[in-house]
Amino acid sequence: MSLRHAILTALLERPSSGLDLTRRFDRSIRFFWSATHQQVYRELAKLESEGLVRTVPQPPSRGSRKEYEVLDNGRDDLLAWVGQSEGPKPIRDPLLVRLRAAAALAQGRESMLAEMRLHRAEHQRQLDEYLEIADRDFKKDDLDEAGQMRGLILKAGIGLEEFWISWLEDAIADISVMSDVSTERS
Repeated sequence: MSLRHAILTALLERPSSGLDLTRRFDRSIRFFWSATHQQVYRELAKLESEGLVRTVPQPPSRGSRKEYEVLDNGRDDLLAWVGQSEGPKPIRDPLLVRLRAAAALAQGRESMLAEMRLHRAEHQRQLDEYLEIADRDFKKDDLDEAGQMRGLILKAGIGLEEFWISWLEDAIADISVMSDVSTERS
């Protein structure tokens, strides 16, 4: 996936200015794709130069606010991307590399426990936020197809957070026992 496709998708949902897009990224899209404000603006300029989006004419104002919408070429580009097949991506999480390093060093269990507890708390915070969104926005039986599909994205996020919480709880328990055993041997 690329930022290009995330922006095209967001603009299809609702024509927006660069500022509006970055706010939407900060509020919702960030859950599965992150981008800085500079990256969003650079990509918008690139999409416009490639003829995939255009600036929507705005009434005269003191500011130079540009609002963008997707052109037919942009829809075609997005549709081609949606039709592509892509296998799952491997997990790239520094926590897992640090855990492996601690194993290779045969040291660092206490710092790993502290880090895992922090991760556990952050995943719980994220899960709580997802559950709040689900309860607020996706309990409706009258969701249209697009709403139902967005609900599936949220379900994926909820499932991933539940997985991480469960794994972290098990790992914390296992490492705690390891620490106790190695302390007893000393």
